[in-house]
This record gives sequence, C-alpha cells and structure tokens, in this order.
Amino acid sequence: MNLPALESARTALDSAKAPDARRAAREFVAQAGRDAAFQLESCVHCGQCADACHFHLVSGDPRHTPIYKLQPMLKAYQREAAPFASVKKLLGLAPPEVTAEELHEWSGLIYDSCNLCGRCTLVCPMGIDIAGLVRLAREGMAAGGFAPADLYKAAERALDTGSPIGVRWPALKRQIELQEEETGLKVPIDAEGAEYMVVLTSIEIMGFSEAIGALARIFRQAGASWTIPSAGFEATNVGVQMGSREVAATLLSRIVDAAERLKVKTVISPECGHAYSALRWEGPNLLGRRYGFEVVQISELLDRFVREGRLRLRGKDTRRLTFHDPCQLVRRGGLTEAPRRLAGAVSANLVDMPGSGAASFCCGGGGGVSAIHRAEALRFAAFEKKKQQIEATGAEALITACGNCRNVLEEAIEHYGMTMPVLGLTEMVAQYLEPAQPIDTERRAG
Repeated sequence: MNLPALESARTALDSAKAPDARRAAREFVAQAGRDAAFQLESCVHCGQCADACHFHLVSGDPRHTPIYKLQPMLKAYQREAAPFASVKKLLGLAPPEVTAEELHEWSGLIYDSCNLCGRCTLVCPMGIDIAGLVRLAREGMAAGGFAPADLYKAAERALDTGSPIGVRWPALKRQIELQEEETGLKVPIDAEGAEYMVVLTSIEIMGFSEAIGALARIFRQAGASWTIPSAGFEATNVGVQMGSREVAATLLSRIVDAAERLKVKTVISPECGHAYSALRWEGPNLLGRRYGFEVVQISELLDRFVREGRLRLRGKDTRRLTFHDPCQLVRRGGLTEAPRRLAGAVSANLVDMPGSGAASFCCGGGGGVSAIHRAEALRFAAFEKKKQQIEATGAEALITACGNCRNVLEEAIEHYGMTMPVLGLTEMVAQYLEPAQPIDTERRAG
C-alpha cells in the first residue's frame, strides 16, 4: 500500500470538513490552466447546452443550464488569473470573491444536477468540454468542503476498507465461493502471471454477483488465464466522482499495485462507466506515470473474443430488446460499437432507441449522483427523458454494459411502475455460450 498517498488523501478529506470558500477559490484557479481558461472564456451563451441537458429539460430551471454551473469557477478565475485581473481589482472592476453561501447553493448544481455525462459537450458549437470543466470545478468544491456529505463518507469508507460501501475481501470471497458452487468452475485468486486481471465494483459484488460466474465460463471457453486480486479488486473511484485527486490517485494505485504484484498483461475494467474512465483515461495522469499493462473494458474484450472466434455463441434472446448506452463508455469513452455488436450477437430482435449511441440520455445516476441521497427526487425526474427513449422502442427488456446504470435503471423503472427487466451484457454473453464439451474420462484413462 502507498502509505504517503493514503495519508495525503486522508489529509485532503480532513481539511474539507471545515468548509472554506477561499480554499475552494484557490483550487478553482489552480484548475483553470491554459486549456480550461480558454474554454471558460469561449462561451457565447447560445443555450445549446441547456437543450442537451436532461436536468434542464425536465425542470425548465435556468440554473440547470450546464455552463451556468461553472459560474463560481469562472468568477474565481476572472478575479485572480484572467488577463488584467490585478488591474481590474485595483479599479474595483473584478468580480467579488466567491462566498461560502454561494458555494453551498452551487453544490446542488455541480453535483446533484450533473452526471458528467458529456451530452452538453457534444452539442457545444464552441467545442467547450463543459462536462470536463464541471469535473474540474468539483476539485475546488471538494477541496473547499462543499461536496455532498454522502460522497465524503463514501470516500472515507473507500480509503478505510477499499470500497465506497464497505465491501471487504471476505464478502467478495464468499460471493466467489457461491459462484464456484453454481458453475462448477474455479475462480483464480491472486494468480501470478495471468494474462487478465479482473477488477469489480461493489455494485457487481453485492448486487450482480452472477457476473463472476459468467466471467468464469467466458474465460474457460476463450482459453485465457485470468485472476481476481484479493487486494485492489475494487474499481469504483469515488475520488473522480467527487473531485479529489488525492483520493482518486490512492484508489487507482491499489489496482495498479495489484496488477504489478501479479505481473498481469491486461487489467479488465468492469461494467462500470466511471471505473473505466478513471482507470483507462485519467489514471496515468493522476499517478504521473504510464501503466505497464493494458486496460480494456470487459465488453471491449468480449467483442474481441467473439470476433477472433474464441467465444462461440449459440442461440439468441427472442424478446424485443434495446441497449442503453452508458455515457462514460460510449459518449466519453468511445466504445460505441463493441457493446452494441455484443448485444446484437445475443439478441434476435435488438432495436435502437431514438438518439442512441453518442446522443443517448444518461440513466441519471452517473457522476456520483446515485450516491447522493438529497438528489434522489431530481434523479427520478431526470429519468423521464430516458424513459421516453426506452418506451419509443417498444422493448420488453433493456440491456446495458454498466452495473451502476443497471442499478439506477432498475430503481427508476420501479419508481415509474414500469415492467421491464434490466440485463447485464456480460451475463447475457455467458448465457448464450456454446455448451462446453464433456470430458471423455474413458479416453483420458486409456
């Protein structure tokens, strides 16, 4: 374990317990580097991002306009670091200091009403990565003590136990044992030199543990060596969601340490959008070094196995199905085709939602929103846009490739009184694998 990084992360969380607007403002300015500053200055106030945001579309509240959520960061930048900022302060023309009252109000906008889904970024005519800037603004909010209490508590649990909800190794070990009994297959633990190391999320471990058995069946047929680490198995990164680089780097380092300890070639990111973006795209920058292994999302790997003929599928689900595109995998991560090809390989009647792919609406729970209790009513309201997309397909069931999406979708579907199962893509692939050939014991004995 990287003790200095752990202590740095704990210190960052401890300092945030006493809200400090000036500390938040300093972090806003620190995050407003050249590229971010250029983007902050580039908005032409066209309103396109408002029409792309599901929170704004369902509420009609102008405060839910994505670019508006950046006002505290913009004010701090304009006061302290923008061209001629010092002169404007002398002349009394600079914006006033950001206050604690203002940041408490903005916490609900920056966290509760933003999934970091990037739909606003997609439509901005000026090319502003609004979602990326909100992610940077969260750095200031978290450092200053203005992130939601639920996320601070989740971060503390993650540092203490390895999991944002307190899932420790004995709980995962028990789930593995149950899946071994179910499948009759051994799940390799801490297998040094394995080709693939699988990390999981707490949602998968406690809510969708059948994914573990599905992976055992998949890797058996693909003929690939794999393992799950007993330490560093948790892929959820609440540090990225809340905006704490120290926490994010500490949680990532545990996965990297496990991969290097076991000398694996590839780390498999699970069915979780933010785990994927944190591990694959943000990880090397957060840790300040390159990985010595490849990072592949599970649907990306399964698609590769199918195309190479290493996975042989038999039969298809005959129901009318539709696929929900997880924002961090598809819109932000670029994995548009692989999960959809997989879904098509196991579905005889797959229909796309209106605006599917990169333009699809978020489930409403990404970006840590599903962990924020005070945001629940707004999250369910925002689901109305996703609900409209789903209902337009006439689908009987929904497939997705993100465990958090799956959990959030199930909750929202129940809230709206809909009758629709939500299926995990990995488990579906395992369900339609060609049956394993029985071992001819007489021939082996002879």
